Amino acid sequence: MTNPRRLLPDDFTRLRDIRAHRPADIRSALASRTRRDVPRGDGRLLIVAADHPARGALGVGADPMAMADRYGLLERLAVALSRPGVDGVLGSPDIIDDLATLGLLDDKIVVGSMNRGGLLGAAFEIDDRFTGYDADSMTEHGIDVAKVLLRIDLDDHATARALEATARAVTQRARAGLPIMIEPFMSRRIDGRVVNDLSTEAVIRSVAIATGLGALSAYIWLKLPVVPDMERVMAATTMPTLLLGGARSDDPDAAFSSWEAALTLPGVRGLTVGRSLLYPHDDDVASAVDIAARLVHGDQQRTGERMPLT
Repeated sequence: MTNPRRLLPDDFTRLRDIRAHRPADIRSALASRTRRDVPRGDGRLLIVAADHPARGALGVGADPMAMADRYGLLERLAVALSRPGVDGVLGSPDIIDDLATLGLLDDKIVVGSMNRGGLLGAAFEIDDRFTGYDADSMTEHGIDVAKVLLRIDLDDHATARALEATARAVTQRARAGLPIMIEPFMSRRIDGRVVNDLSTEAVIRSVAIATGLGALSAYIWLKLPVVPDMERVMAATTMPTLLLGGARSDDPDAAFSSWEAALTLPGVRGLTVGRSLLYPHDDDVASAVDIAARLVHGDQQRTGERMPLT
């Protein structure tokens, strides 16, 4: 088993120097990284998610500022991305630029977060503006997959704008022949806070709405929570689907078990997990990631091998 990648103070010194004096090197790092096919080998994916801070969502468990330390987050991401069986990372442009400059994205799928404007706790949270990547910039900088968060609140008129923007993004990505991952929720405000409805029926409804957006559905992937009766959820779509980890669970064994069961369903292609792997209860990032990798890829990741598609 390979040792986890550790970042050193000199790595951060170089990163700060590049940002201050040679910003064009960041563009070069993105352009020169070794790229890979999105689905390859066994066709399953483990993506580590780190786009939370750009929406002002910094909390993990009882610590409301856990993800605020950028150096600590990058150190955790370096460990996660060095583990066999980790296929890529999901992030906002600032995260992706840091990782590329540190040389951590070779042979990894890069998933770019498009809409981070629906800031956590804001009055305008449902009006989730596209403040991150756009279709043209992702093509220019070699971002492999687009990701959109779509909260659907039937009592909030801003939902219509979010639906329209997502539909436009789906169409633009289809024209470029590149995948886009939609993370849909039926949502509502409770005591002024946006809450996602995680009932089976609500997730099914969100899937029906999300997959009908845009002029061509050929490049849509889904990012869905694990809920009761996942068989019914996966029967509602033909789109390839990654399961999301959500907030860190107080019972990690139960979370892993729920992922393991859902990974056997037709159409489920893997996991997209962030805080549960980057900030596990025991703070052992490598072990948490290795467990998730075994759930997704079996024991193949130990040697870096992939089984052919059947």
